[in-house]
Amino acid sequence: MCNVYVKADPMLYESRTRSLRVHGVITTVRLENLFWDVLHDIAERENLTTSQFVVKLYDELTTLRGEVTNFASFLRVCCLRYLASSEQERAPDVKGQAAAPLRQIKSA
Repeated sequence: MCNVYVKADPMLYESRTRSLRVHGVITTVRLENLFWDVLHDIAERENLTTSQFVVKLYDELTTLRGEVTNFASFLRVCCLRYLASSEQERAPDVKGQAAAPLRQIKSA
């Protein structure tokens, strides 16, 4: 079972720092390449660049929650939630019906 995980291309878990301009202020975000790839895919679906999408997430998060304490972790969670919802949409059950929803993660 672990071979599925340990044989991952090392480039996927190598970190990369990207600079983003958020309301005129340049900030950096460090994520593993795989997360940047997922964010790129989500941004494409939204017809945005990755930077535009990340800034949009930042704006929506600050509007909802106020101060952002760990934005990189938030982005990782966004990626995992996106992948989980994408998998849920693609995974039919035995009868060809849509699979039962994955366990919803409720925020406190």
